[in-house]
Amino acid sequence: MAYPKTALISDLHGNWPALEVAVADARTRGVERVVCLGDVVGYGAKPRECLELVMGLIDPTSPAGAGLQPGLCLQGNHEYALLHSAEDFNPNARAAIEWTRGALAQGVDQGRVDQYWEFLAGLEPLVVEQGAMYAHGSPRDPVREYMLPRDSRDAAKMKSVFARMRPYDAQSAYACFVGHSHVQAIFNDDGRFYRPKQTEGPYALAASAENRALVNVGSVGQPRDGDPRLSYAIFDGANVSFVRLEYDVARAQADIRAVSELPVYLADRLGKGQ
Repeated sequence: MAYPKTALISDLHGNWPALEVAVADARTRGVERVVCLGDVVGYGAKPRECLELVMGLIDPTSPAGAGLQPGLCLQGNHEYALLHSAEDFNPNARAAIEWTRGALAQGVDQGRVDQYWEFLAGLEPLVVEQGAMYAHGSPRDPVREYMLPRDSRDAAKMKSVFARMRPYDAQSAYACFVGHSHVQAIFNDDGRFYRPKQTEGPYALAASAENRALVNVGSVGQPRDGDPRLSYAIFDGANVSFVRLEYDVARAQADIRAVSELPVYLADRLGKGQ
């Protein structure tokens, strides 16, 4: 079965204005399914709306998923914190998680709230299928490890990370897609590194058992590369494209500032791409 043209979104972080734009754009580009690499919630003011949409996008029987193939959603560190504890988060992130627990129940009946928690509890941090693998952080530590541009110079780390991909060779999972750092990048097993900054591609990934590739798809809801535009990626089984798009940052900031429990810093950083 051919690998479907897949929109890879990550780190939505309750940013509804950004997610709306990303999903509409992916539809115009003819994507056949959606894979979310985690952190649907956290930081932003619309976690319930984002969760609802992601649950719909990966389910072809729902209105949001109409015309799409079954998709995936992974557990990110913010979902993990929501289910367990945010004690190791910084104060801003911890405040957002504590508020999010209550926000998921606003405006919906208890039955739907139970469905949210059942969905969140069932998420896996790493998924492997024929043609690709997906992790929120990295193959080595799917929930928490960051893959940052500077890691391309850390030969020991990169060797260890790529070694964790080898058990999945039988599924041709030579390409791994991650989020978590909020910075788009391509790391190659042969040491090559590329950091896209615009809408770019498609590029032939040329991933193989001899040259695995790890692709960071960036962040829809909170880019951290100095560019406030949302970012996501598209993969068709051979080629990867990167997308950067303007969205209504002011609206997302206003949503956060309207919630007294959310630190104002979380709104301010969106305008700086930090």
